[in-house]
Amino acid sequence: MYSTIPDYSNTFYMIQHGKHDKGECLNMIRPVKDALDVLNGKWKLPIIIALSFGNKRFSEISKEIPKITDRMLSKELRDLEMNKLVKRTVYDSIPVTVEYSLTEYGNSLDKVINELRKWGLQHRKLITGKSRSAS
Repeated sequence: MYSTIPDYSNTFYMIQHGKHDKGECLNMIRPVKDALDVLNGKWKLPIIIALSFGNKRFSEISKEIPKITDRMLSKELRDLEMNKLVKRTVYDSIPVTVEYSLTEYGNSLDKVINELRKWGLQHRKLITGKSRSAS
């Protein structure tokens, strides 16, 4: 029996055993595609990860993410702010200080990022035959 809301914890089992329909497939694809649309590109996740270690000014983020240009960082921060993942705070100081932080919604990606990290480590080990934590 299927409930009106699919239980995606069993989705892969159901697919492997031929117990799914096209509607269920679309219900799986759509939200994943939506998430990837928000997090697309090579810079958004590194920016989110950098901010997960605390609030930072633009120059601090730029230094922590090798090879990102200031123009690209600015664009990606605007996109992340528009999607309510990052908050931009302007302090009334001389000179004006701007600080970026993750929103509560942005922090909700923590589990996703940790799972991607685990998978990435496992994949690196499988492909290279070595275990490395960074590169």
